[in-house]
Amino acid sequence: MKVSLTVNGKPTSIDAPPDMPLLWVLRDVLDLKGAKYGCGVGQCGACTVHLKGSPVRSCQLPVSALQGAEVTTIEGLSPDGSHPVQRAWDEIDVPQCGYCQAGQIMSAAALLARNPSPTDAQITAAMNGNLCRCATYHRIRDAIHAAAATSAVTPSAPAATTARPRQAGTPRN
Repeated sequence: MKVSLTVNGKPTSIDAPPDMPLLWVLRDVLDLKGAKYGCGVGQCGACTVHLKGSPVRSCQLPVSALQGAEVTTIEGLSPDGSHPVQRAWDEIDVPQCGYCQAGQIMSAAALLARNPSPTDAQITAAMNGNLCRCATYHRIRDAIHAAAATSAVTPSAPAATTARPRQAGTPRN
């Protein structure tokens, strides 16, 4: 199935089976490896991307639903890692293993775009379903508060880029 969509601000056409999940399009067709395969059933959040600014589980979104879609991945959230959530993730030192971080950051960015000053309860509700096997939930909450305090967060509006930026919020070597 031929589909035209916009990924990270760049118009893209793909030809893939209609039931292929967006996650595999991103990773295998477009070589964007930020979104991770965690569970394959939309329960863990590791594959979270933005669809028109809202967080979605890319493992559950088939190619057949992508015509004209506007998708933003962690690579497109901020090409240089300067998004307030990415900066806060680094400052608070959120990651431990880092596997869930792209999905966590995408969900947090969407939350702050909708609600620039969330309460702890609102953060918990918005981040529910983004699992972290290392249990860094308190640091995730702290980073969301830090991002909210440092600047206004706007919905994802990526600059078109082909560069593969460092993914803020990943473990340091």
